[in-house]
Amino acid sequence: MFPFRRPRHTDTGPRAAACEFGQNARVLFFRMNTWTLIAVLVAMIGGSSAIGVFAGRRLRSRSDSLQGPLGVVQGTLLGLVGLLLAFGLTMAVGRYDERRALVVQEADDIGTAYLRAQTLDEPARSTSLALFKQYADAAVRLSHEPTGTSAFDAARAELARIQQQLWTSAGQALRVDPTGNASRLYVEALNPVFDVHTDRVSSLRNLVPTPVLLLEILGSAVALAVLALYLSMIGRGLTTTVVAAAIVLFILFVSFDLDRPERGYIRVPSTPLEDTRELMDLPPAVAAPSRAQA
Repeated sequence: MFPFRRPRHTDTGPRAAACEFGQNARVLFFRMNTWTLIAVLVAMIGGSSAIGVFAGRRLRSRSDSLQGPLGVVQGTLLGLVGLLLAFGLTMAVGRYDERRALVVQEADDIGTAYLRAQTLDEPARSTSLALFKQYADAAVRLSHEPTGTSAFDAARAELARIQQQLWTSAGQALRVDPTGNASRLYVEALNPVFDVHTDRVSSLRNLVPTPVLLLEILGSAVALAVLALYLSMIGRGLTTTVVAAAIVLFILFVSFDLDRPERGYIRVPSTPLEDTRELMDLPPAVAAPSRAQA
């Protein structure tokens, strides 16, 4: 359904400040650039591992009494962290797949509505075809802008404006030919265009909760610290600790990056929308209907 909005009231008091703080905390890792995120993960995981190695070397003389209990603890922690990392990665992959599917669905719906607009009578036909080209351009721009930025909001505002114009044009087509199949089929194709856009914007804002991400980082840091402590106490080398830390770092980074569709290395492609926009540059497949045909 076409999204009509109410005017928003501005609140500059403590409540607004608290809401802004909560919003920033909710998207803490999403707002980081890639290198900052890598630095934070390396500092947390690498630092905890280094602390574990240092503590293990200091406690090596007491390894006989602590080795058994510590081995049980580190094994349990590694198992729990493995489940936690798998859970977080599953959440991120699910959101990524949903965003990709919605891009394809939006491209399909725009293409269908554009083809049906070619069957309308003038002037609604020419107006709608021109508006759909602008709409596709704005949809592609939206795909390239990070959520929450001014450029993202500007693209959304432009799409909302074009949606209003498309709906106005559709209403005019219905008034000119209220019983014709072309106008009714066009309106039926136009509603899914608006609905899938709303779904797509919601999916871009549907991030893995920050507490879950923090739990992944802190749980991994503690587990690796205990693993490094245990290995150092029994006199093992650093190779196992470094390899384990590298694997955990890679899993964490992929999980976080999947949830940053316009900021990270793993991005949701806008190719379906771009292909649909290129098809609009071709001559219309259906000629403008004449009044005699109508």
